[in-house]
Amino acid sequence: LCLLTLVCFGASRTGYVGLAVVELVLAALVLLAWSCRLPQRMQLLHWGWSDFTRCVIGGVLFLIISLIVIVSHRDGAGIAGGVFGLLAGILLGYDAYITFPLRQGHTAAPTGAYWEHWEGA
Repeated sequence: LCLLTLVCFGASRTGYVGLAVVELVLAALVLLAWSCRLPQRMQLLHWGWSDFTRCVIGGVLFLIISLIVIVSHRDGAGIAGGVFGLLAGILLGYDAYITFPLRQGHTAAPTGAYWEHWEGA
């Protein structure tokens, strides 16, 4: 949705391309960090809070900017970008809700007796 918002904002005369670019780059960097297993290697940074903060800030900014664009611009690309930005803001808010670090519980690792039961079968 950030890419769609970027394309639509770029095609219109809104001038709000920067937010979509920054959020797209940050999302790509977080995805790259998780795929390279950096949270296990770099314990210095609290990855849960940093991802939560990125989602909250991005979601709020997307909602604000998209509402401004929808209300003030009348070109089709600007309105489409505003709608995609609203959807991106809602999804970033949902992502912040599900990644809230204090909300997530820790689960116990399976014990050896569990695996011995299945090996014997």
